[in-house]
Amino acid sequence: MAGTIVIKLGGSTLGSHDTTLADLVALQKKGVPTVVVHGGANTVTDWLHRMDIPTKFVKGLRVTDAETLKVVVAILAGLVNKELVAAIQALGGRAVGLSGIDGGLLGAKVKDAELGHVGDVAEVNPTVLKALIDAGFIPVVAPLSYQSPPEAGDHGFILNVNGDTAAGQIAAALGAEKLIFLTDVAGILDGSKKLVAQLSRQEAKSMLDSGVASGGMIPKVEACLVALPTVRVTRIIDGRVPHALIKEVEGGMEGTTIV
Repeated sequence: MAGTIVIKLGGSTLGSHDTTLADLVALQKKGVPTVVVHGGANTVTDWLHRMDIPTKFVKGLRVTDAETLKVVVAILAGLVNKELVAAIQALGGRAVGLSGIDGGLLGAKVKDAELGHVGDVAEVNPTVLKALIDAGFIPVVAPLSYQSPPEAGDHGFILNVNGDTAAGQIAAALGAEKLIFLTDVAGILDGSKKLVAQLSRQEAKSMLDSGVASGGMIPKVEACLVALPTVRVTRIIDGRVPHALIKEVEGGMEGTTIV
């Protein structure tokens, strides 16, 4: 959709998101169509700890067995999603919370048996997002998917999806104007820890291959590369900066651009 901005609100920045949500409402009142995809890994980990369910990560992705999946669904589609929607509405915005399962938004295949019920997005149907945007709402999306094609198992056909990956796939399917990742670092840093202002797709791939882009930055860079064939510009910026989102839209925010 022309002019649409897809924003990935990182779980690591959820504690400092007050100005981000105010910025979202301000953009909505200016008529800028936006879609929010949120994380919530830290909150999920906290609740798993409370319930004495061990947490394990492989290559930055949470190993999700059947019991872990129940907590992931409850926290992401429930607690985190509804807290965000309520906060946006308290600030005067209009938002609807949903997950990638709803309206058949995200279909995924099991990514790797070692990871359990973790999905690799295989199809995106943005119809429900377009309907919400056209009706004047900000869709707030929890990164879960339905399994496509469905296979019998103990997971109820639900898969856990990386939030960065979901944001990239959604932006690509919408043909968004811009994909913005709000994270807890200034952007992509080079080998000497200096901010890289701009990367071509090939340079971004090289940073992945060399390991310079590592940890939680890997799925962000990969998501930018997935989005770029149809998205005009992708950005990774520091969501901890007050009013980072408004500054970004107005062109005054530091960060990394991948084009």
